[in-house]
Amino acid sequence: MPEQTDMFPGFETHSIETSLGRIFARSGGKGPPLLLLHGYPQSHVMWHRVSPALANHFTLFLVDLPGYGASDIPPSDPDHRSYTKRAMAQAMIEAMERLGHEQFALAGHDRGGRVGYRLALDHPRRLSKLALLDILPTYDYWNSLNRLSALRIYHWTFLAQPSPVPEDLIRGDPGYFRRIFDAKFDPVAVEHYLHSLEDPRRIHAICEDYRAGAYADFEHDEADLTAGRKIEVPLYVIWGTKGIASSAGTPIEVWKRWATNVTGSAVDAGHFMCEENPHDTSQALLDFLTRAR
Repeated sequence: MPEQTDMFPGFETHSIETSLGRIFARSGGKGPPLLLLHGYPQSHVMWHRVSPALANHFTLFLVDLPGYGASDIPPSDPDHRSYTKRAMAQAMIEAMERLGHEQFALAGHDRGGRVGYRLALDHPRRLSKLALLDILPTYDYWNSLNRLSALRIYHWTFLAQPSPVPEDLIRGDPGYFRRIFDAKFDPVAVEHYLHSLEDPRRIHAICEDYRAGAYADFEHDEADLTAGRKIEVPLYVIWGTKGIASSAGTPIEVWKRWATNVTGSAVDAGHFMCEENPHDTSQALLDFLTRAR
């Protein structure tokens, strides 16, 4: 990990071997295991404002997804296989097993949420509960694109363009990622995010993540929907009132097509709710995760 301000004092650090290389993680707190997965273009640091409340009830495992933060960067191939949510979900299972947990709860924001619901579909016995923050299924996003939603998630189509088009354009604009992080973000957290994004290999990894989303991830979702496979564990969806998920459908109703037990609530925030409204976000997570099944 780079020599930067430690935003999780007292937490342990781990470097865990998986099928996608070494995964960087932090752990701390007390109670049953809870895996926290970040989104684009962040790292495990995005949980720094909600982790204190969660750590009073759970042993937290904050992980950098493959290609992000301080985790290894998997090799690329024409099918983007290492960056599918299926491959990432398998790596998360391997990491948690090496940390001593075969079953755990999971909360994921953005890309981390996509890894989370893929894990729930592919490995239903691994999760006790699943919370998804401001996402709808990849299949639904692509199929519901219209003029307004395409403008809101333009980065989906931009980052998924063939290499090296988006990589070159991003490297040519030093402010590309910085513009994502406004005054609501802790400046120290922003420096964590930007430090890793200075590496052109990580820019490529992010693009590979979105290319996988446009092709293999979509196909995996479509296959599950066609086969009638659903998420079986209790699922709680949280969306920002000014976020992305609410602009493409009614989140609970959309997720009912994909899961057998869905509840949820809105938080007064945009897409980055853990930074924008950490109190209400952590409370929503606790209300669900501490609730009896």
